[in-house]
Amino acid sequence: MNLEPLPIDTVESALPRLTALLEGTAPAWLPVPAHDPREAARLTDALAAGSPIDERVALVVATSGTTGTPKGAMLTREALAASAAGTHARLGGPGQWLLAMPPHHVAGVQVMLRSLAAGHAPAQLDVRAGFDPAALGPAHATMTADRRYVSLVPTQLVKVLADPSATEALARFDGVLIGGAACPAPVREAALAAGIRMVRTYGMSETAGGCVYDGAPLPGVEIRLDGPESRVVLGGPTVALGYRNLPEHPAFADPGWFRTDDAGTLTDGVLAVTGRLDEAISTGGLTVLPQVVEAVLARVPGVAEVAVFAQPDPRLGQRVAAAVVPGPGAEVTVELLRAAVEAELDRTAAPRALYLVDELPRRGPGKVDRCALVDRFSKY
Repeated sequence: MNLEPLPIDTVESALPRLTALLEGTAPAWLPVPAHDPREAARLTDALAAGSPIDERVALVVATSGTTGTPKGAMLTREALAASAAGTHARLGGPGQWLLAMPPHHVAGVQVMLRSLAAGHAPAQLDVRAGFDPAALGPAHATMTADRRYVSLVPTQLVKVLADPSATEALARFDGVLIGGAACPAPVREAALAAGIRMVRTYGMSETAGGCVYDGAPLPGVEIRLDGPESRVVLGGPTVALGYRNLPEHPAFADPGWFRTDDAGTLTDGVLAVTGRLDEAISTGGLTVLPQVVEAVLARVPGVAEVAVFAQPDPRLGQRVAAAVVPGPGAEVTVELLRAAVEAELDRTAAPRALYLVDELPRRGPGKVDRCALVDRFSKY
């Protein structure tokens, strides 16, 4: 069996092949964006589409990665089925899904597969030109199942909450998965106050998408914390077989488990992710996880969005910097941010530089691109 590229932009074009995948009658598919031939060619070449692959593999999903070099998570049909069944069990039953994100990423593919597994053709929003929250209401009205679900990234949720009619439409869904990146606490609180049935998901391509919902693992999923850094390691039926053409990759050194790059805590079996270990900032002898600082800064009045990143510093080694998208008419200063952080964390974690931006750079399905921020502001 060979790995075959699956150019995909619309639900209609993908349904026959995804149905065959669920039935076990398809080759292994590599989803690629049909509207972007250059990116499709990059993924096809990097992941050796057209060449043989393990017979157990049903889907190879390219990771967005932080290095620019894609890795392909090899997922079995059983892993995809376990993910769909576990998701529906957690949300209250099978239902129809609305695709509101790029379909070649793991979250997009999973939306379609979950809907098909429940016996419903998924609905779709065209997001190639960007996400329009005003389209949520009309899309919901076209759905026919008793239970209706949608999956979004936090930046999409922010746009929805800025539009009262879109907020009302989103509240009509029976479940709204929010994943792909950390969701700031103020955004989550606003969504819940608006009646949105929001569930935060944690997972990645290597675990068939989200496998931990609101901190609790899906059925069969296991969580452990390894080492002094409390690295999150995930196991269970949704874990990939490994990476395409990287059989010795250390992330899969323990069969059946995936070593993430995240640190976390476990309290009574509930996981809280504190940040990415590969994005940690070493400043003045203190290790700072950007997400911990961002959680504080997101509550500062006038801060609409924020990303924390490292800059070189001759005295400290690295210094903490923040890029902020200010709210309309807001005045945000580095002194304001430092005071907020020093009130809750070690003062070394307080940002020493502030950059006001119109929007934060993103990669993949909604993740902040910290490397882009480092490159952009390295001269300052």
